[in-house]
Amino acid sequence: MKTRILLVEDDERLADLTAEYLRKNDFEVAIESRGDAAETRILNDDPELVILDVMLPGKDGFEVCRAIRARYQGVILMLTARDEDLDQILGLELGADDYIAKPVQPRLLLARIKALLRRLPGTAGESADPGEATQLAFGNFSISQTTRNTRLGDQTIDLTTAEFDLLWLLARHAGRILSRDDLLLKLRGIGFDGLDRSIDARISRLRRKLGDDPENPVRIKTVRGKGYLFSKHDWQ
Repeated sequence: MKTRILLVEDDERLADLTAEYLRKNDFEVAIESRGDAAETRILNDDPELVILDVMLPGKDGFEVCRAIRARYQGVILMLTARDEDLDQILGLELGADDYIAKPVQPRLLLARIKALLRRLPGTAGESADPGEATQLAFGNFSISQTTRNTRLGDQTIDLTTAEFDLLWLLARHAGRILSRDDLLLKLRGIGFDGLDRSIDARISRLRRKLGDDPENPVRIKTVRGKGYLFSKHDWQ
C-alpha cells in the first residue's frame, strides 16, 4: 500500500504542484486548505505523515500541531517561512518532527519525507550494527530500538519520531559528549550551521518528558561549548 500523506496548505497552486510531485513518487496525497478542518481530518484519517503549513485560515499550523500531537502518532513536517527561526523552534517545541523552509524545493522535500518515514515503527529504518544492543537500560529508564518504546519507572513516555531518534542516539552514547554537529549529521544528514536550534528544542522537550530539571538538568546534561551528554546515572 502507498504511504498516505495529508498536505495542509492553503496556497492552491503550491498544494497542487506539491501533491502532483509526491504522487509521481508513489505517495497517496490528500489536500486540506484550512487549519480548523485539518485537526479533525488528521485524527480521523490517521495518515502516516502530515505536511503542515504555518499560515492557514481558521487555525494556524501551530494550533493544529498543539491540538493533535498527543493523539496523533504519525510524522509532522512543518512548512515555515524562510529565515523565521522562531517559527521553526516553536514548531519543534510543539512536537513537530522536522521543518522545511518555504519556498519548498521538491527534491529536498522528498528526501526529508523519506528520511522521516524510514524511522517510523514497522519500516526498515536504520539497521543496527552487528552486535549492537537494541535495548538499553539505566536505572529505572529503558529504551528499545526494536519496539521504539521508552519507559521511566512504570510509565511509558510518549515521544515523537524525532524525539525518539534523538533520545536513542544520546542513550546509545551514554557518558559521551555529542556535539550539535554530531547529532544533526546523524539525524538529518546536515552539519550544524551555527543557527539551527532543532536539537536544542528537542532536548528541551525530552527533559520535560523525562522529569529532568530544566534549570539544572542531570539526565541530559549541557556541556557548555561542546554539546550534550546522556548520563549513565541519575535514573533512580
